[in-house]
Amino acid sequence: MAISTLKAWTFISETEVPSEVKEILVEGEVAEVAYKTIRDTAVVTNKRLIIADKQGITGKKVEVYTIPFKSIIMYSSENAGGLLDFNAELELWTKAGHFKLNLDKQIDIRKLDRIIGSYIL
Repeated sequence: MAISTLKAWTFISETEVPSEVKEILVEGEVAEVAYKTIRDTAVVTNKRLIIADKQGITGKKVEVYTIPFKSIIMYSSENAGGLLDFNAELELWTKAGHFKLNLDKQIDIRKLDRIIGSYIL
């Protein structure tokens, strides 16, 4: 049975939390880590995963995706295995569907694994 992925992103490196994401954090929410994608930024907080998806030629239009940790039913992580394995992977199964995160092998997948695990388990 094939799994249909709703959305997939590739994280390239850790970065600073952007101001437009800081503006939407709720009371008691703390940003744990932020990642740069090709044009976008993903922020992991103590409550959710936020992905700011810049759109259009200028990138001034931004669609924000939120995956609350309470909606995650199951997740899996796979580290980059060897010389020819360029990405680690994190897959999230949520009440809304399946999401896939590809991480450059320089990113510590286990750090992200620990953060997510500490808030959903």
